[in-house]
Amino acid sequence: MNKLKPLAAALLSAAAVTAFAAPESFTIDPGHTFPSLEVMHFNTSIYRGKFTKSSGKVTLDKAAKTGSADIAIDPASIDMGLGKLDEHLKSKDFFDVAQFPAVTYKADKMKFTGDTPTEVEGNLTLHGVTKPVTLTFNRFNCYTNPMLKKEVCGGDLSATIKRSDFGIKYGVPNVGDDVKLQIQVEAFKD
Repeated sequence: MNKLKPLAAALLSAAAVTAFAAPESFTIDPGHTFPSLEVMHFNTSIYRGKFTKSSGKVTLDKAAKTGSADIAIDPASIDMGLGKLDEHLKSKDFFDVAQFPAVTYKADKMKFTGDTPTEVEGNLTLHGVTKPVTLTFNRFNCYTNPMLKKEVCGGDLSATIKRSDFGIKYGVPNVGDDVKLQIQVEAFKD
């Protein structure tokens, strides 16, 4: 019986490490997630806007230093604060939401420094074109939501893309080709 105790202890210890290292799944909170963009207008001012509808899942395995993301954005939810501009951005000149009703980002590689993710590498599909895009974490944190008593992880991410790479060339160069993406995201642990 004494020989079984060390074996049982080793098995329990291995099970505890495996449970601790398991990937955790999170669902994007659409009420606290706002992908936004910035683009130069006639080299005079920066137009800023956000997408008000997004959804998706994120998986984090802090012990293994890995993660993934599967995010969808509704381009028809663009809000630049100017109704006529919003309608133009939904047209064939820009997002062409009738033909391309979703923007997606699928990532399967995260880089970490210690326990904190610093980059996520994936593929952005915009306007029917898929290109690799790396998002940089400018901030990352997890906390327990005091009202819902659920763990939440999230942060601020950014990248700059060329819209012409995705077939959106209307107005270039007067309306900038470089588009800065800023994404504030929070997700509840499943």
